[in-house]
Amino acid sequence: MESRIEQVEREDVLGFFNAALAGTGQAEFYDTAEAQSFTLDFLHRYMRVNYRQLYARALALVRNRSGLNHHNALRIIANLLAAGAPADLQQRAEENALIRAALRRLPPQRVFKLFQQLSASKVNNRRTRATIRDWLAARRDPVFDLVKYRSRYRTIALHAHLKLGGEEATFLFGKWIKFRAPLLEKVRQARYSKEKVYELPYTIAEGWASFHGIPRAHFLERIQKQMTTNERQLLQRSAAEADVELDVELDRVPLTRLCLYVLSLPVKAREARRAELMAALEGSAARVPGLAELAGPVAAVLDRSWSSSGSSEKRRRPLAVAMGLGLAVQGAGGRLFWTEPVEDLMQVSARGSTRLAEPLLDALESGAATVLILSDGAENDPPGAVAELVRRWRERLDPAGRVRLIHLNPVLSAEELRPLPLSPHIPTIGIRDAEDLPFSLALAAFAEGRPKTELDGFLAHAVRQALPEEA
Repeated sequence: MESRIEQVEREDVLGFFNAALAGTGQAEFYDTAEAQSFTLDFLHRYMRVNYRQLYARALALVRNRSGLNHHNALRIIANLLAAGAPADLQQRAEENALIRAALRRLPPQRVFKLFQQLSASKVNNRRTRATIRDWLAARRDPVFDLVKYRSRYRTIALHAHLKLGGEEATFLFGKWIKFRAPLLEKVRQARYSKEKVYELPYTIAEGWASFHGIPRAHFLERIQKQMTTNERQLLQRSAAEADVELDVELDRVPLTRLCLYVLSLPVKAREARRAELMAALEGSAARVPGLAELAGPVAAVLDRSWSSSGSSEKRRRPLAVAMGLGLAVQGAGGRLFWTEPVEDLMQVSARGSTRLAEPLLDALESGAATVLILSDGAENDPPGAVAELVRRWRERLDPAGRVRLIHLNPVLSAEELRPLPLSPHIPTIGIRDAEDLPFSLALAAFAEGRPKTELDGFLAHAVRQALPEEA
């Protein structure tokens, strides 16, 4: 039996992880960006002060495609660097290694933004300067970074007292002279020639296209060969507005991002490309792990109420996560139960109220051993129906708890300081992408009552995986 102190600690740590999985500081359907950011600020400060080692070990959960989301990983790193190094030498070494490992896994544009924010916040202790210096020194293509992030690189170099020499210093602080480094020379030439712009990588060329006043449609048409798959996917809407069609390798796009892309297309366009889009969606869904570890048949209750349309900053994201989870469950032989019936997944849209009790009852009666509920938790048709349904179901039909219920919530409630729960009898776990399902299910086990000591062990194991060279 856990002591009351251990129970509170487990609830605190789980609450933080759930918030860190779902929250990104952006506006949600029911919350402003300011409210979201304020909530995350409080939770991060609370964890750093009261559970610093566990807080730092959360960085071991940063993954390329799942786990702790990038926004919160960057917040953890910023808070740890601003607080200075721990006094305990062993803890300090582990923390430093976790910061370095997490930075290697994070997208470089986010890391450069983090370093620029540290400069603006005047965080300039020795550990921060060493972290910046070592990360930059380990970059595979420092010249590309120099060009792509030139203004941020200049700020960071001054802030961290970097020793730059030769063409690096000249490019950042000197005159536009002829360079020996091929990319630097191409950039210099693009400054004076529109044609040279198209020899640059897209992210670098975009600024020079604006500098020369090149029409957007003309630029996108000619620069395609310099784009990455991710850039082509992210630029679909911009290209469509410019009446330019970009080729996207859909089989390489992660599931939730692919769902967002499909949902952004007009219904007629989805229908015209049905075979191509469904093949890509099903292939991506088949790569989502986690469902095979669940015992028995699986059912999913999926919320497509109007609030799943998200916000201007996170447009359709809750619906995309529901769609992605539905594809994964369906691909594993499970059954789907939507808040509003969906006959054709390609036609799914956000509509209606959050009516969860009826589809949940259907899922419970389907013979499923595990029922996953994907919803923002804002049940309103009628309010509290799920909690009462589950209470009566447990009391009368399933007192042994044979059917496992897990509520996956992709939205952080700023007021509640956590993803909004549906029932005290159902653990609520944060989720950002459908690909996060394995990590969310691992946390669900602790939310269902496993002691904090096991949660500590789970994080320690994650640290050993993230830092094999230090193990």
